[in-house]
Amino acid sequence: MRFMVMVKATDDSEAGALPTQQLLTDMGKFNEELVKAGVMLAGEGLKPSSRGVRVHFSGSSRTVVDGPFSETKELVAGFWLWECKDLDECIAWVRRCPNPMLGPSDIEIRPVFEAEDFGEEFTPALREQEAMIRARSEGNR
Repeated sequence: MRFMVMVKATDDSEAGALPTQQLLTDMGKFNEELVKAGVMLAGEGLKPSSRGVRVHFSGSSRTVVDGPFSETKELVAGFWLWECKDLDECIAWVRRCPNPMLGPSDIEIRPVFEAEDFGEEFTPALREQEAMIRARSEGNR
């Protein structure tokens, strides 16, 4: 199973506070463990929301809203994409993670939809299209 593991933003991360050298070192070691175990598929830190935008969809209309965004607790400061056998294994890895922020922080874990989750609506033609897109995107890495 794949999981999106999200480091939630804090007031410090939204203010642009950068991690210490020790935190970068600790996180690098943790990421190496994840890669060696075959768990980590991708992962990056994100710049503060003041550097981003949101695109609001309403029917065919699109509206771009510049950051920053006020609800820090709703923002993501970084992410990983992990492959684990189940949620319990994913939780076990998160428990081993260094605190990703300078102060208190939260990490959210969400399962990623897989093709079989969509049932009959995900037709053989759509499955083939998805497989082709995934193969192309993995070839671009």
